[in-house]
Amino acid sequence: MKIYRYNIYLACLFLISCFAACEEDFLERPPLSSIVDGNYYQTAEQVLAGTAPLYNIVWFAYNDKASHGIGDARGGILTSGSYQLENIQMNTTGVTAENGSAWRSFFNVVGQSNTVISNINQYAGESVPESIKRHGIAEARFMRGVAYSYLVQNWGAVPIITNNTTLLQDTTTARNTVESVWEFILRDLRFAAEVLPESPLQEGRLTRWSAEGMLSKMYLTRAGISGSLNQTDLDSAAFFAKSVIDNSGASLMDDYAELFRTQNNNNSESIFALQWVYNGDYGSQNSVQAFLAYSSEITGFADGWGGDIGASLYLLNKYEDFNTDERRKATFMFPAEHYPEITQVPSGGEAQELRVPVNSTDADGQQYNSRVWVKKYVVGRPEDNNGEVLQQRTGINTYILRLADVYLTYAEAVLNSNPSEALTYLNLVRERAGLADKTSITWQDIFDERLLEFAMEGQAWYDFVRLHYYDPQRAYDILSNQDRGFFRMYPNQIPDPTSWSIEIDEEDDTRTFTVNSSNFYLPIPANELSRAPNLRKPPVPYNFSQEAQE
Repeated sequence: MKIYRYNIYLACLFLISCFAACEEDFLERPPLSSIVDGNYYQTAEQVLAGTAPLYNIVWFAYNDKASHGIGDARGGILTSGSYQLENIQMNTTGVTAENGSAWRSFFNVVGQSNTVISNINQYAGESVPESIKRHGIAEARFMRGVAYSYLVQNWGAVPIITNNTTLLQDTTTARNTVESVWEFILRDLRFAAEVLPESPLQEGRLTRWSAEGMLSKMYLTRAGISGSLNQTDLDSAAFFAKSVIDNSGASLMDDYAELFRTQNNNNSESIFALQWVYNGDYGSQNSVQAFLAYSSEITGFADGWGGDIGASLYLLNKYEDFNTDERRKATFMFPAEHYPEITQVPSGGEAQELRVPVNSTDADGQQYNSRVWVKKYVVGRPEDNNGEVLQQRTGINTYILRLADVYLTYAEAVLNSNPSEALTYLNLVRERAGLADKTSITWQDIFDERLLEFAMEGQAWYDFVRLHYYDPQRAYDILSNQDRGFFRMYPNQIPDPTSWSIEIDEEDDTRTFTVNSSNFYLPIPANELSRAPNLRKPPVPYNFSQEAQE
C-alpha cells in the first residue's frame, strides 16, 4: 500500500530534522549520522535520545493548526471567517488542510514509534540496562497508543501498523475494526503503565501516571462503543483515574491563567504534555501563537494571523459569569481588557501593557468588536518570555493530559455509581475557576465544565465522539443547535470594562450547521485514498497473535 510508504518517508524526513541542535534537557539530540547507525544504541543516554522526537516533532503537523481546527472548531468552540471555516461549518472534506495534516501527523507518530521499538530491540547494546530498554519501548508504545486514540476517534476504522518494513511490501493490509483499534490502544497503554517509572527520568518525560491517566480517558471513551455504557470499562476508567489522583503527587495549579505561561512548563498539574523548544529546527517548536494571536502587535513578529478567529456564542453562553469564571479571561480576550503580562507595541507607538483594542463603531457611535479573540497559548513577545519567542515559534508545552482532566474523567466514570464522589471532583475544578460549588451533579454539568476548562486545548470534539458512541442522536442534536454565527460584543466602558453586552449579527442568517451520521466522522484524506485504495475496503478484525507487540 503506497500510503505506508508515503508515511514512512515522512517519518524519515521528520527523523532527519529531529536531531538538530536543541538546547533543553532531553531534547538535545545527537547527529543523524549517529542515530541511524545500528551501533548507536550502546548506552542508556543514546537509547533515551532515540525517543526524544516522540515528544514534539512528529506531533507538529497536528499541533500547528489541526488541533484547534478539529478539536475546537468542530466541537463548537470557535466562530470564524478564516481558514477554519470548513471545520466550523462541519463541512470538513477529504481535501480540508487540517484533515490531511492530522492524519499524516498521527501516522508519523505511529511510524516513528515503531522505528524506536525496532531499533531498541535490534541494536541496544548489552551495556544498556534492561530497565532503560523497556523504558524506551514503553515511551514508544504510549505515544503509538495515544496517536491511535486520535485516529480511531476521528476516522473510525483505520489500519493498525506495527512493522514499518513489512508494510512497505504489503499490499493486502486493510483497515481494522474500531473494536480492534481500541483493544490495541489499551494494550499499548497498559504496557506503558506497567513499565514507566513513578517519577520522570528527566523533566517532561512520561511516567506511570501519564499512562494510567490516559488509560482512564481511553476506558471512559471505549465504554460506549457497543452503543451502551459498559460498566466494566467505566470501573476501569475510575480505577486508573483514582490511582493518579491518590498516588501521583500531582496537584492543581492555584491560578488557572498560570497554566499557560512558558515559565510554568511541566508544572504540578501536567500529566502528559508535548515538549517544544523555540529555537530548534522547524517543527520542534510550538507554532500555535502565530495562528491564534490577533495581531503582530502582541507577538513581536510578522505573524499573529488570528484576527478572524474567536469564541463561538455557544461557548460564551456556557459561562456563568464572564468576570467570576477565571478561565474565561485566560482563554478569550474581551474588548478593552487589560493583560499586564503581555506587551503591546502598536505600529508607530510605544511599548505598553496590552489593552485589547476595540476596533469597530456602530451607527450610534458605540464601540464593539466582532470577534472574541483567543488568549490561551498566546504567550506574547520575546520580552514577555525571557527572550524565548521567535516568529511562529514559542516553547510553551501543549497539554494532552492535566490533572483537571483526570478529575473530570473520574467524575464522569463514577457519575451513576457514586454521584457524591463525582460531585466532589467536579467542584474541585469549579473552585479553582472561582465558581461556587454545585450541590447536585448531572452528565450535562460535567460536559459543560469540560467545555469551559479545556476550551482551545483541542478537546471538545473528542467529548462529542465519546457521547456519540452510545448516544449519537444526542451528539447530533447538541452540535446541530450550537450557535456558531457572528455577533458584536460591546464593553460597558473603555478602558477597564466591568461588563459586556452581546448583539447578534442580523446579517448572519446561517448560525447553526446540521450534523448527522454523514458528516460526523472525518473522511479519509483524498490523497491517502488515491495512494491506498485498500482503505476503501471494509474493516477487518486485527489478529493480535500475528505481531509481537514489543
